[in-house]
Amino acid sequence: MQVSFGFAARPHVAALLLFSGVLFSPLAACHRSPSADVVATVNGKEIQRAELERNYQIQLGDNPQKPSDQEADILRLNVLRSMIQKEILQQQAAKLNLTASDEDVNTKLTEIKAPYTEEQFNNLLKQRNMTLDDLKRDIRRDLTETKLLNKEIESKINITDAQISAFYAAHKADFDLIEPQYHMAQIVVTTAPAPPNGNMPGKPAGEAAAKQRIDAAHTELVSGVDFAAVAAGASEDPNTASNGGDMGFARESQLKAADPAGYDAISKLKPGQFTDVIPEYDQGHRIVGYAIYRLLAREPAGQRELNDPRVQQAIHQTLHDSQKQLLQNAYLETLQDNARVRNFFAEEILKRGGQ
Repeated sequence: MQVSFGFAARPHVAALLLFSGVLFSPLAACHRSPSADVVATVNGKEIQRAELERNYQIQLGDNPQKPSDQEADILRLNVLRSMIQKEILQQQAAKLNLTASDEDVNTKLTEIKAPYTEEQFNNLLKQRNMTLDDLKRDIRRDLTETKLLNKEIESKINITDAQISAFYAAHKADFDLIEPQYHMAQIVVTTAPAPPNGNMPGKPAGEAAAKQRIDAAHTELVSGVDFAAVAAGASEDPNTASNGGDMGFARESQLKAADPAGYDAISKLKPGQFTDVIPEYDQGHRIVGYAIYRLLAREPAGQRELNDPRVQQAIHQTLHDSQKQLLQNAYLETLQDNARVRNFFAEEILKRGGQ
């Protein structure tokens, strides 16, 4: 197990996708023909074909290459599998009275809408082929799922000092920095139409639109708005936006090789300062986006000891995330075992022999 100082293992929040296999109820169950509008049932709750198609289109995004019929059905099966798993979680949350409230939903909706005018927000909903009610429903499901997993999983995680010490002893070399490292955060926008990020209903494309968004973010930073808050609302990188733009640590040589202009700007910063807007180019030297970087810390080379709070925090996060992933997978498997599921779409594919 390899861990570099400053990099905590961050398993995807959407750990539901780690399941394998399509869920089926026993073959001895009732085989009545469903409505053509129903693609699956979970404990009697129907999943509609229209909802499957909406989620399928979201996954497909703006990919210009149209999938073959078989590729499309494979993607639909994967999407439906995730929908089934999410429905199982929603039903379990309802049993435990953990369904998100209207107040929770409205608070999250206000946060999502913050970077946009009302007109821009409505246009983004149209681009995603969503209504406001669709978005609120998705928000409620996400918040409900988080509440359930926090109660059933997070509450059971306990990382001890002995575990941290043992991990450090086994991975001490990983905390020996052979060169300086930079801890950075970023705000990134792109010129291409991006797929939705969580509940974010997409964005308009084009260099001018991207420049307008990044300039607006930079103006907020200059006016004193917290960098993490701006990143959470404006950045289009799904891997860092939800964490306030935090990119973790990067070695000096990595920065120089990957983005010489970015490194040149970052190397002049003091911790806490941020860069001007920096264009991002593809291999053809075309602008594909813009970024703003903030230097959180600069670490010199050398061995980090166990008593360093940053070392302990990094190890704690790594052990926490590993235990969370294990418990979450086991919990989801037990819920799956107790659920009555019929996947009519999968049965339909089997009947026509995959044609």
